[in-house]
Amino acid sequence: MNIYLCGQKYFGAEVFTALAGAGHEIIGVSSPAENGHGGVDRLRATAESHGVKWMKSGLLDETTIPNHVDLIVTAHSHDFVREPVRARTRHGAIGYHPSLLPLHRGKDAVIWTISMGDKVTGGSVYWLSDVMDGGPIAAQQHVFVLPGDTPEELWRRDLSPLGVRLLTEVCSDIANGKIIKHLQNESIATSEPSIKKASRAA
Repeated sequence: MNIYLCGQKYFGAEVFTALAGAGHEIIGVSSPAENGHGGVDRLRATAESHGVKWMKSGLLDETTIPNHVDLIVTAHSHDFVREPVRARTRHGAIGYHPSLLPLHRGKDAVIWTISMGDKVTGGSVYWLSDVMDGGPIAAQQHVFVLPGDTPEELWRRDLSPLGVRLLTEVCSDIANGKIIKHLQNESIATSEPSIKKASRAA
């Protein structure tokens, strides 16, 4: 399956490696040019080391996406993949969100999970739609939040590896014609602002 990958950092690079290892063709990548320390973003470095064309985050639209993309995969991407872009693909787009959607929609889900004292959380692979983190669920699995966990510990130990595995499994399912789309229950949906916005409002 031909995949276009949007993401960044370690997680994006791990998803690239897992999808390529599963036999998928990564035909393009979008990521930031640099990491937070002035070095080359890890996903960009991974793509370029494999000879895959890279494009800076924010430039992907219906005119820049390559031809013959079967599926867009987002892995720690803060780009909003809009409908005209999704329409240029065979299957659309999926992403990973580190919560049990529809709970904790928003980009700081892991931080809010810890700050709200949740004992159980998880990861969701969902179909991108025009509602942020609101598309149908393709796969979901729970993990436990351990006493004393920080957002970083929970992400590295459980949620990041879970995301790599679930995205790889869903891509394999799609390639084999197995399409799962469970609508999210809007009656229990929660959404939190970014931590920076919450701090400014406090």
